[in-house]
Amino acid sequence: MPQPKFNPSRSLVALDQHKTVIAVVELSLASWLVGGIVPGIERDPLKKLSAPDPEALLRLLYRWRDEAVRAGQAVTRIVVGYEAGRDGFWLARWLRAHGIEAHVMHPTSIAVSREHRRAKTDRLDIGLLKRALLGWLRGEEQHCSMVAIPTAEEEDAKRPHREREQLVGKCTGITNRIKAICIRHGIRGFNPKLRRAAERVSVLHTAEGKPLPPNTLAELGRELEHLRFIKEQIKQIEKTRLAQLEQAPREGLNTTIRDLSRVRGLGIETADMLASEVFIREYRHQRAIGRYVGLTGAPDESGTRRHEKGLAKAGNARVRRALIQLAWRFRKHQTDCGLVQWYEARVAAGKKPKTMIVALARRLLIALWRFVTLGEVPEGVILVN
Repeated sequence: MPQPKFNPSRSLVALDQHKTVIAVVELSLASWLVGGIVPGIERDPLKKLSAPDPEALLRLLYRWRDEAVRAGQAVTRIVVGYEAGRDGFWLARWLRAHGIEAHVMHPTSIAVSREHRRAKTDRLDIGLLKRALLGWLRGEEQHCSMVAIPTAEEEDAKRPHREREQLVGKCTGITNRIKAICIRHGIRGFNPKLRRAAERVSVLHTAEGKPLPPNTLAELGRELEHLRFIKEQIKQIEKTRLAQLEQAPREGLNTTIRDLSRVRGLGIETADMLASEVFIREYRHQRAIGRYVGLTGAPDESGTRRHEKGLAKAGNARVRRALIQLAWRFRKHQTDCGLVQWYEARVAAGKKPKTMIVALARRLLIALWRFVTLGEVPEGVILVN
């Protein structure tokens, strides 16, 4: 079945509920709970699959379709929806490959009861998912939001920089543990990041002038070996990425990465992250791209009360952190940029620097988006070859 044009806020295809089988799936590690709305059938069927089996799900959908046909309904459409979670998007891709229209619902867009201790079971969740999906299919604006389903290749493109980010975090944790061990023995100034750090450990002495105890020395050796191993893995990821850029500079996301890396202060790591996390998607307008990374405001208005709660933080936290760091780097490396001058003027007028750096990050993201999509170089930005 050809897939309709994607709109996260509402369906662009008219819903004929008498010809459509609607199903929602509550996914868990051990089992799946499937609820349906079948035309011509008074009951709302509910079936528990004892094992996460897509083939069993497909057979169940066809069985419900056949029941609707026997009840005199000509079924022309089968729609399946489930909540985004640990399973990701593989099930949606698999269903679409088998001719089933599949959608993935954004968890935070599903309305829930605001009772202090609301009941929560898989059966109740199925009811919420049904109402959310049905409203979206009817075209009700902002009833719930759908997540764009990436291809396997698009998901795979995110793995290198995400793995590198995790490895860098592990390096930071190991480094902090090594420094904490040394400080417990009165040793300061030891830098585990140095190339010869493993050799220096054996000659370290405590504040009393004694050699390090054997267990502590062994622990430091293991931590340093672990740190060395993780650094080697980071180098492998970076080496592979550079090789791919050199071998196929105009293939896939490599064009976007190379264009972004020409901006002074924006390195390969940030360019790779922005290309695979942000600019791989299509956006209706520049406000949508700001919402995607959570760099838009969260107003609280009621009657005469006006209050700004700060950033919505509902988008991609990984990109949001990287953009704020990039905004600080831009202040240093792109002093003639119009965006940086706009920031400096606001700070000089008394605005808080930390508040304005978020605004600069949002403007910078939109400027880079226009740069990679339309080729518009931001005013005053220096490009390097």
